Formats: sequence, structure tokens, C-alpha cells
Amino acid sequence: MGRKRVPKNGAEEPELPVKGAPKGPVAGKFQTDTGTAELIPDGDNPHGWLLMLNGVQSSHVDLADPLRLDFEYMRWIMALVQDRWASSEKLRTLSLGGAACSMPRYLVAGYPNSRNVVVEIDGALANYVRDWFDLPRAPLLKIRVGEAREVTESLTEASRELIIRDVFAGSKTPYALTTAEFTEAARKVLIPGGVYVVNCGDAPSLTTARREAATIAAAFEHTVIIADPAMLKGRRSGNIIIAGSDAPLGDGAGLPRTLLGGAMPAHLWDDSKVRQFGRSSVVLSDDIL
Repeated sequence: MGRKRVPKNGAEEPELPVKGAPKGPVAGKFQTDTGTAELIPDGDNPHGWLLMLNGVQSSHVDLADPLRLDFEYMRWIMALVQDRWASSEKLRTLSLGGAACSMPRYLVAGYPNSRNVVVEIDGALANYVRDWFDLPRAPLLKIRVGEAREVTESLTEASRELIIRDVFAGSKTPYALTTAEFTEAARKVLIPGGVYVVNCGDAPSLTTARREAATIAAAFEHTVIIADPAMLKGRRSGNIIIAGSDAPLGDGAGLPRTLLGGAMPAHLWDDSKVRQFGRSSVVLSDDIL
């Protein structure tokens, strides 16, 4: 039985499990290398589980359906991917930030010929997630424990079709993963026509999103932004998806139509709108780390 610790209010509570998460998902809190993970059953779906990391909603997994994504921003990213590549494509993807591996799991199911690498800084969390959710094994889905920038900069040039950055420490992406220098490193890892996608969390001021838009637009010839209208108008906090490529993105009618048809309809901004959005912002740089 684990030790008990006494919080400031004097009430005893059990110590979190230190090692050996149970096979299969079990509701509870678990220690990780970077804090705590909490697994919560989805009250509306007997196969669904919500993963909280350090008190923040991080991922949702449907054990019965890897193609179900409950987080809207993940659906937007996958809509962009599906607009670009047919399901028969032999994609090589790099996901920076693993959590419950919801999107890599989707890519395995939606792109059976794909090879997917996930970079997760928290080794204990990576072990828990494999046990809880019975993730596909390498080469379909490989989890590499490491820091996202170090791993990206170590990869062979022109070795990936898709890079997804979904890394957060609390509510913010580490600054080192937002700079022009890092963005250039990601661009070099992409093949011609490859796509770099980031999940940018921001407040109504949209200061972070404008800076990220300016930085990604400086590195790539073509960009898009995906978000719901309230977010784009600065009326709430939330997620903005920004993508860059050296080939046009979402230039047909299909992607905008798909995005408008979701539970939370989203708008697609083309390259000119993205550049206008970020025009007044300074490109992020390692020099101001």
C-alpha cells in the first residue's frame, strides 16, 4: 500500500501510483515524469476516456473507434490531412507531443500504409498510454521518448510528408518550438509538398497566433489557418490551427465545406488572409529566448 501524504487542510489522501499502470484503462490519477495524469471515463460513451495532464484536458480516446475524434481541433487537422492525401498514401508522419496519441491512432486507422512516429517527452506517460489504449506497435506507430526540438533537428532531411506539432506545457507551447529556427528545422524534415501543422492555443488577444502565423508564413510559400469564427474574431480563448507547405493548401471547395459541416463549424483562411493576420507581428526567434 502506498504512503499517504497530508495536504495543508489536514485530510489524508493516498499517494499516487508510482509505477506499473494497469493493463487497459482504469479511472484514477497516476504519477508521470512531468506531473500527474488522470484518466476519466466518458459518461456519454462507454468506450470513451478523457486524459487530463496536470489538470488540463489533453486527449480523448474511443477504444471502439480510432476514427472518432472528440476534440474539434483534431478533427480540423485530420480534415486538412484528408484533403491533401488519399487513404492509400504511404505517409510518413511525425507527431510532436503524444499524450494519448489520439491523432496518430487515427492516422494508423485512416492511412493503413502510413508509418507514424510520436515524440513524447514524458516516458512514464508513454508507457501508461500504451498499456491503457493498446496502441498499434511499430512500425505503424512508434513512440520515441525525447524533447521535440532535439528529435526534430536529428532527423534526416526530406524524410516526412507530415509534421503535427501539438505540444503544451500547461496552456502554452514551449517557446523553443515556435521560433523561426525550429520552423526551418521542421521544414527541412519535410519532403517537397509536405505539410507542417501546429495547434496554437491562444487568448482573445490572438497575440500568440499572429506571431506564429508570421513565423510560419516566413518559412513556407503557402499557409492556411483553421478555427471557429468566435476564435478568429477574438471573442474567446481556444485553438487555432496554422499550417504551412511549399505547395498550395486547401485550394478547392472540399475542405471549406468539410470544416463548415462539423459540430463546431470552422472557417479556412487562405494564404493572403494568414499573411495579413500576422503582418504586424515580429517573426519569433531563438535570439529572444
